[in-house]
Amino acid sequence: MRPEASFMFRSSTRITAGPMDVESAPTSSTRAGLELRQLRRLEIASALEGMTLLLLVCLAVPLKHLAGLPTMVRWMGPIHGVAFAFYAWTVVETVAGGGWSGRDMSRLALAALVPFGGFASLGWLRRRAAALRQTGA
Repeated sequence: MRPEASFMFRSSTRITAGPMDVESAPTSSTRAGLELRQLRRLEIASALEGMTLLLLVCLAVPLKHLAGLPTMVRWMGPIHGVAFAFYAWTVVETVAGGGWSGRDMSRLALAALVPFGGFASLGWLRRRAAALRQTGA
């Protein structure tokens, strides 16, 4: 039987080799790779949340109030809601992986609540990912 590896809770590697299971600590390169993937996912979620808010506020709401076309708000409102929920979930998932201070966590949470904060956090997330790559990923 061929050994299979799966990642559990981003803190340990579970290797299944037949009837016996063995838990081992992940290597630093594995953890760095996981964190880089999670940072990339957080960047995407942040940009998506910011773009949907931008479309909602700058396009859909003016069309509703100035042109009497509420359809765009009916579409963009729920789309932005899903993007916001995806961002919030991704923040929780990223922070749960470890290595984040309370200040970092607060910054990510505030970015979700402040209009266009998602765009503001993009540069910070990219710098964090670049620093992680330089330290040995």
